[in-house]
Amino acid sequence: MSIDLDPDAQSALLHQAVEVVLGHARHVRDLPIAPADDPAALRASLHAFDLEHGADPASVVSLTAGLLESCTVLTTHPRYFGLFNPSPLTAGIAADILTAGFNPQLAVRSHAPGAVEIEALVIRTMGEWTGLPSPAGSFTTGGAEANATAVALALQARFPEVATGGLRALPGRPVFYASSESHLAWLKIAHQCGLGRDSVRLVPADASLRLDLDDLRGQIARDRAAGECPFLVVATAGTTSAGVVDPLPEAADLAEEHGLWFHVDAAWAGAAVLSDVLRPHLAGIDRADSVTVDAHKWLSVPMGAGMLLTRHGGLLHDVFDVATSYMPATSTGANVATDPYTTTMQWSRRAAGLKLFLALAVHGRRGYARQLEHDVALADDLREALRQDGWHVANDTPLPVVCISEPEHDETFHRAVAESVIASGVAWVSFVLLAGRPAVRACVISHRSTADDVAALAAELRRARADRSP
Repeated sequence: MSIDLDPDAQSALLHQAVEVVLGHARHVRDLPIAPADDPAALRASLHAFDLEHGADPASVVSLTAGLLESCTVLTTHPRYFGLFNPSPLTAGIAADILTAGFNPQLAVRSHAPGAVEIEALVIRTMGEWTGLPSPAGSFTTGGAEANATAVALALQARFPEVATGGLRALPGRPVFYASSESHLAWLKIAHQCGLGRDSVRLVPADASLRLDLDDLRGQIARDRAAGECPFLVVATAGTTSAGVVDPLPEAADLAEEHGLWFHVDAAWAGAAVLSDVLRPHLAGIDRADSVTVDAHKWLSVPMGAGMLLTRHGGLLHDVFDVATSYMPATSTGANVATDPYTTTMQWSRRAAGLKLFLALAVHGRRGYARQLEHDVALADDLREALRQDGWHVANDTPLPVVCISEPEHDETFHRAVAESVIASGVAWVSFVLLAGRPAVRACVISHRSTADDVAALAAELRRARADRSP
């Protein structure tokens, strides 16, 4: 006897879930973007679920959907201008349903050759659009795992003896470099992999919030003189706070000059390589040894679908390949995708790449390009409207991140403006510090956002500022 529902109940449950998702998409514009977080009330509402005996599936789905809709910052809302959490495309949602239903196990190719080859195709295609020769890579849980993989590859490339002897096999401490404006997952990565947080050299940003190459060059020289072991330079293509692109060609030159691995963290802005218009803003990314791109950011697929792309596919095997008797024999042969568990930290995993594959298969690179260019145009309109309103635009980027400030006001003022906009329910923006200077930040990457939504945000920022100005 199976614990599962009977066929009619299965059909009813899945149809109900689909109708809930479609209904949410239809009326999300009318909902408040940010929830009121009341832990006591939320926990009390969970008592409606009987986890001991179970309950009617329809009521369980209805209650769960209600909790998700009322107790989530609605990144699906067209006026969510917050972090890089866009509304997922319907094609990506459909792919997640298919993935859950067929449940391909992507440890080895022999268990799911279709899904493995689909992911390999997407990795190759994204790598080629990025400009990497003979690209390889893997899907990851997100940018943090992809960046951690890049650190492992860089260590292997620079210090092969680490593979067996560990860090104690080295004459000094390995150190690596990233901008102070980069995503600080680098500190967590260094901690987790045993390098220690002090091994991360956060290089100051210049006046434009870009990686300061002169300071970087000086830090490398000082570290080598002190007996440290530099091995990696990270450049960011689209910082989280300001959407700034580090000087990629010059950073590549410097890394090559010093014999260091060159990694580009393009977690959200890497999507720009799909557009012939926007790709030049990432010039130099093709010189990277490895690149991080998250499809669940500007490519608008459901969480989570990170990617690590590299021109050094063999190193992935050097770092992650193991042999064990309980795994099927490794697939071999010309043009046969390798067993994923031999090229990634993950072992058993779901087919995260199917959602990007289905979205690309439905919309194509050109469809994506039109959407990305539209987002950039909306951000340009917002930037100009805010300038006209007297705001100071605090960041310099061609990408759809707009940071504004009132230089004569302090952090408290800027936080209050952002909180006022959120509390209004009209839109969602965030407070940010740019090299220590306060600003209000808006990111325009939802395929649901329109010119009217951008205009509404500008008006709401105008009101929030007026309410706090003398």
